[in-house]
Amino acid sequence: MSQSSMILPPAMLGMLGGGQLGRFFVIAAHEMGYKVTVLDPDQNSPAGKIADVHICAKYDDAAALKQIAETCQAITTEFENVPAATLKTLAQSVPVRPSADAVAIAQHRVSEKNFLKEAGLPVAPYAVIDAESDLPADDSEIYPAILKVARFGYDGKGQARVTNLSEAKAAFAAFSEEECVLEKMLKLDYEVSVVLARDVNGHVATFPTAENSHLNGILDVSIVPARGSDAVNHQAQKLAISVAEKLQYTGVLGVEFFVCDGELLVNEIAPRPHNSGHYTLDACITNQFEQQVRVMTGLPLGSSRQHSPAVMVNLLGDIWPNEAPQIEPAWQLVLGLPSLKMHLYGKAEARAGRKMGHFTVLSTSRDDAIKLAMQVRSELKVGE
Repeated sequence: MSQSSMILPPAMLGMLGGGQLGRFFVIAAHEMGYKVTVLDPDQNSPAGKIADVHICAKYDDAAALKQIAETCQAITTEFENVPAATLKTLAQSVPVRPSADAVAIAQHRVSEKNFLKEAGLPVAPYAVIDAESDLPADDSEIYPAILKVARFGYDGKGQARVTNLSEAKAAFAAFSEEECVLEKMLKLDYEVSVVLARDVNGHVATFPTAENSHLNGILDVSIVPARGSDAVNHQAQKLAISVAEKLQYTGVLGVEFFVCDGELLVNEIAPRPHNSGHYTLDACITNQFEQQVRVMTGLPLGSSRQHSPAVMVNLLGDIWPNEAPQIEPAWQLVLGLPSLKMHLYGKAEARAGRKMGHFTVLSTSRDDAIKLAMQVRSELKVGE
């Protein structure tokens, strides 16, 4: 993009979604001199509370879309369940990055799996389930498997483990017989992810490969750089770039992988900054949210170089004592450590399974970062 077509501060940028990813975007945009309008139906949304303008309306509200299109010079999103039709409508009058087409693929598991398979990217064996009759018989090699609803599933929601046809039928019924993907459960070595930014000219900046562990389907810990082989880490980067190129993607993208017998399989794609990329806030020259600002405004991508090994730990609402009035966790255990960076998301109410914040430990040694992070994780009773 030429310098004349760059969108420069103090332009107003639009964000669809008011969660913690939107909040970090607002912070990054403000630091760079931009203003931000957030569209989110929650009047207490974390991003809406710190935005210059908060339009409190649904994502398909015609008046709200007209307002954000007329007042913002570019628009992005922080989660994949914004209706693709909304993005298409806005794109008629203002640059929208990522595109509606890319988001539509990522927000629907069937479209996502089919796209990856047709693009020649490695995926686990799966079957598309539109009706009960599509469920494989007991002798199918796909079992044991995970049944996943095609829409609106995240952080382990809308998923069920099944070992035979009877269990699959029960799970499909529990999901109101909505369209699903039945995916073979594989024995995993571990899981990794790559977050990258790709601009309108096809330039790509990848962040280091992260090693991830989950608890109840929700990301728990990310270790960066990942402890796997250099070959696996490098291949994950190559595959993530391939996903972005085949999607003709413009924006920040998260790509999750399974590592099985040393081989990589693409698990999911997220058309937005990613939870496993939160370490970039503290450990990289340019974080994933600044990259999001840069892509949507046509600025050159920043350096994604990691300057310190890092371990990120999610903080869910489970660690808040279940008492009224709400009591805070023992933050003195966290805030007294000079190599630990704390991030709370400004959510009004702690609930089990709700992402309330995270902390990142930095060190000159990955092993030292892991040791301290796991010590603090234990002291805060994360996962208990």
